[in-house]
Amino acid sequence: MWLMYTTSMIILILVIIVMSLATILSKKSINDREKTSPFECGFDPKSSARLPFSLRFYLIAVIFLIFDVEIALLLPMTILMQWSNITSWLIVSTLFLFILLIGLFHEWNQGALEWAQ
Repeated sequence: MWLMYTTSMIILILVIIVMSLATILSKKSINDREKTSPFECGFDPKSSARLPFSLRFYLIAVIFLIFDVEIALLLPMTILMQWSNITSWLIVSTLFLFILLIGLFHEWNQGALEWAQ
């Protein structure tokens, strides 16, 4: 038990040292306007290189990923029905679907699923 405690403390100390060194050594002391601007053949850039990003698109993408993962969790439930108790399977699957529907209803009420206003 002490060996595991000692090993974990040594690893924690090493991680803290490496992270501190990386933070100290990665600081850029000189901020040059030419080095931080995007490169366009030596000329000043015509416009900003940063394009505005739609926050609605990002939110829809995150919601899609969440529901996609939940569908991947729903698919094996039909196979598990054969090997498990039907009442426990029914309770777990109903609870899971209920939580999923509450999340969908919440996102719908917040207006996150509307593309245009």
